Amino acid sequence: MNKFSLFFILLLSLSSCGVKQTQQLVSNGNYDEAINNALANLRTNKDKKGKQDYIYLLEEAFAKAKERDLNNIQMLKIESNPNQIEKLYNYYVQLHDRQEKIKPILPLFLIKEGRNAIFPFDNYNSQIVSSKNALAEHLYTNAIQLIKTNTKVNFRNAFDALTYLNKISPNYKEVNRLLDEAKFKGTDFVLVKTKNETNMIIPERLQTDLLDFSTYRLNNPWIVYHNAPQKGTKYDFSMMILFRNILVSPEQIKEREFIKERDVKDGYKKVVDANGKVVLDEKGKEVMVDNFKKVTIQIYEYRQLKTCQVAAKVEFITTKGNQLLQSYPVSSEFVFENIYATYKGDRRATEENYFPNFDRRAVLFPSTEQMIFDTGEDLKSKIKEIMNTNHFE
Repeated sequence: MNKFSLFFILLLSLSSCGVKQTQQLVSNGNYDEAINNALANLRTNKDKKGKQDYIYLLEEAFAKAKERDLNNIQMLKIESNPNQIEKLYNYYVQLHDRQEKIKPILPLFLIKEGRNAIFPFDNYNSQIVSSKNALAEHLYTNAIQLIKTNTKVNFRNAFDALTYLNKISPNYKEVNRLLDEAKFKGTDFVLVKTKNETNMIIPERLQTDLLDFSTYRLNNPWIVYHNAPQKGTKYDFSMMILFRNILVSPEQIKEREFIKERDVKDGYKKVVDANGKVVLDEKGKEVMVDNFKKVTIQIYEYRQLKTCQVAAKVEFITTKGNQLLQSYPVSSEFVFENIYATYKGDRRATEENYFPNFDRRAVLFPSTEQMIFDTGEDLKSKIKEIMNTNHFE
C-alpha cells in the first residue's frame, strides 16, 4: 500500500469520525453544537460527495433546535413570569443568530434527492425588539428597587443588572447615573495606615511604596483602598499594617580555602599499539585521540552576607464600633549575598558555572535602611495576597 492510499484512508477515517460525533450530538439534543460541527466541515468543499452527511445533519439539527426554542418560548408566554423575560429575549436572539450562521454557506445541494437542503428561516426582528424593550424595563425597575433597599449586596446586584441593561440598550433612561450610584454605594472603602511598633526606623519610602495601591493590581472591584482620607468618602473599614519586629544581622565575611582536581582535555595524542607503534586508519593516516591531563586549582573564596527579617501584622477593623474583623501575621526576609574568589593554578579544574566568582570583587554592604526597604518587596507581595483574599461580607 503506497503513501497516497494510506493518506486517503486516514482522511476517510477522520471524516467518518467527524460525522459520527455530529450524529451523537444530534442524538443527545446538543443541536447547536452539532450545527457548529457541521458548518465547520462544510466551509470548504461543501459540494463534495463526502460532505453530504453533514448537510443532512445540519438540516436535522436546525429543524429540531428551532422547534425546541419555539416550544420553550410558548411555555414562557403561558407562564407570563416577569423574571423570565430575559430567557424569552435570549431565545429570540438565539433563533436569529442561528439563521445568520447558516445563511453564508447556502445553498447546500443534496445529490440523492436532487434538491437544496431546506432551512425555513423566519424574521424575528420585531420579537427581539419587543422582548428587549420589556427586558430593559424589567431590569431598570428591578435595579431601582434594589438601590432603594440601601444594602451593599443589593447595590452590587443593581450594578450588574444595569451593566447588562446598558449592554442591550445603551443610554437607557438614567442608567449611566444609576450605574455610578450603585458602584459607589456598593463599594467597601478601606483606609490604610501603617504603625511602627519596633525600635527601628521604618524608611519613609518603604511606607510610601507599601501604600501605593496603584501597583498592587487588586482583583476585587468592590473594595477600594485609600492611603489617605478622601473628601466625601465614608470609610467602612480600616486596615492597619503594624511592624512588630525588625532584625538586621551584622555584616559578615566568611572565608574558605579549598583545592579541586580534574581531568581536562589538553590537545590530541597518537594511538600506539602494544609494541609502541603508531596505529594507522584504513587510509593510512595516524589515529589521534583526545589527550587528558590532571589539573589542580587552589581557590580562596569570600562570602559577604547580611540578612534582614521583618515581622508585621495586618488587621482589618470596622469603622463603626471599632471591632477587629481579621488579623494576619506577615513575615518577610531579604538576604544580601556576594560571593567572590581568587585562585592559583588552572581554573579548568573547577566547574564553569563557578567562573563568574573569579570576576567579582568585594562590594559595600547595603545600609540597614536599604536592607529594610529591600525586604519590603516580598512584604508587599504578601500584603497584596491578603488584600485579594480578604472579604468583608
